[in-house]
Amino acid sequence: MLTRAWGIARSLVIYHGQPGRHRRLVRFYGQFLGPGDVAFDIGAHVGSRVRAWRKLGARVIAVEPQPDCLRVLRAFFGRDDQVVIAPIAVGAAPGTAQLALSTATPTVSTLSTTWRDTVATDRSFAKVRWDRTVEVRVTTLDDMIKEYGEPAFCKIDVEGFEADVLAGLSRPVRALSFEYLPMAHEAGLAVLGQVESLGGYEYNYSPVETMRWARSQWMTAGELVALLGEVRPTGRSGDVYARLVSAS
Repeated sequence: MLTRAWGIARSLVIYHGQPGRHRRLVRFYGQFLGPGDVAFDIGAHVGSRVRAWRKLGARVIAVEPQPDCLRVLRAFFGRDDQVVIAPIAVGAAPGTAQLALSTATPTVSTLSTTWRDTVATDRSFAKVRWDRTVEVRVTTLDDMIKEYGEPAFCKIDVEGFEADVLAGLSRPVRALSFEYLPMAHEAGLAVLGQVESLGGYEYNYSPVETMRWARSQWMTAGELVALLGEVRPTGRSGDVYARLVSAS
């Protein structure tokens, strides 16, 4: 119980305890979201994006299957009628799946055994333990769009399950992001390929929660691949952003 409390407390300090970080999030996502827009937060964790997106006036669908994180989300946003807290996961098809939980580091809880095995070999994950599992219900992005409407922005941060999430999307959305980890480089390129197959996107990259662009100009997929090749040796993670060229 103490380990669970410590894990959540650590996340709260990181994601809600820094006022400057919240202001950066609001400024950054103002490029994608405005009043009345729908935003999907796939892997909402403790809600730092939810908070910023609500500041921008968006209606937020916060998807989070972790029980401890759900308690935080409900405490923070449960009375906000413009936030839907969905206690589910998103994948390639509706059903159920086993979520591997890391009690001390809940940010790396995952539905992907392949991703878990890959990152476990990296030094930065040496102390991470996935010490319990829970069964969670799974929906798809297509079904979410049917229920909540077309999102102006969709954040996908699901620790190696991004390919499965995108496999449940059959049409492009205006803008999206997904996490990139250098130790899972090939998996990141595969996810990029899935995004490319959806429509005419251009790309940028934001390193390690900086909320800053790596390039002043948006890139083609080929240019992004070259950039990620430069990022890979540094071992520093970040997020890939994609926006439809026609929507830019």
